[in-house]
Amino acid sequence: MKRACLFLLASVAFGQGQQPNVSNAKFEMRAFFGDLSAQIRSDAPTWFGYAIKTARSHEGSCCWNSGRECGCALEGSEARTTVRGTTGNVPVPLEGLDAMAVLFRVANNTIEKVQAYSLSCQLDAGGLPFIWISGVTAQASLAFLDKLIDADGSHRVTDGALFALSQHEGAEAIDRLIRRAKRDASPHLRGQALFWLAQRAGDRAAATITDAIVNDPDTGVKKRAVFALSQLPDGEGVPKLIDVARTQRNPEVRKQAFFWLGQSKDPRAFAFIESVLTK
Repeated sequence: MKRACLFLLASVAFGQGQQPNVSNAKFEMRAFFGDLSAQIRSDAPTWFGYAIKTARSHEGSCCWNSGRECGCALEGSEARTTVRGTTGNVPVPLEGLDAMAVLFRVANNTIEKVQAYSLSCQLDAGGLPFIWISGVTAQASLAFLDKLIDADGSHRVTDGALFALSQHEGAEAIDRLIRRAKRDASPHLRGQALFWLAQRAGDRAAATITDAIVNDPDTGVKKRAVFALSQLPDGEGVPKLIDVARTQRNPEVRKQAFFWLGQSKDPRAFAFIESVLTK
């Protein structure tokens, strides 16, 4: 109990100390009062956002990078989705490296879009109101995003919300990704959850991905899971890809495993492919 209280206090302190780098906006800061679904509402087009602590550095999580500056235009034709990379020569504030801004575009009291960027990213709100909510806890954020994914059918909302959920620090985010990868009714969202799970690595991630290849009823999800194996760090997925290529009965899935083995440039993969070709 004491440990949970300390984590909650740390989460609140973190959220209160973070602000976005936003321009061209009617900026307003509000304190979190316990219910994001009631707080993220507006008739007029408005951006809402809050900070989350992330599992790893997010330097360069912006839309564009000129080498001298990087940022995101949230409105109009220049609005883009998140692209992760390096910021080159752009100075990055240290407090932005392990934090992200989770953003929601709202109109007619409906969330139309969810995006997440590094706090170091320069955001252009296109002249719209931009309401920053301080003090949002990780638990409140995860619960809200999970509920939003369940309630909305638009990929502009669900994909962004799932990405934001996956970036949270801590085991609860991984637990929610695993549940969604196994149980979500949408094959698309099961596949997306597997992809983001692979970015977190670890034994639980690998086991969930392998389970999807064996047990998910949808071939598309199985293929997405094979791709997720290829994304595991430090070549961790190569032995598992080899096993899929050897044993998977679904020819499309087996073909996918061979493809990603070929792309891996791993000596173990090349040796396996050579052994198959020379039989």
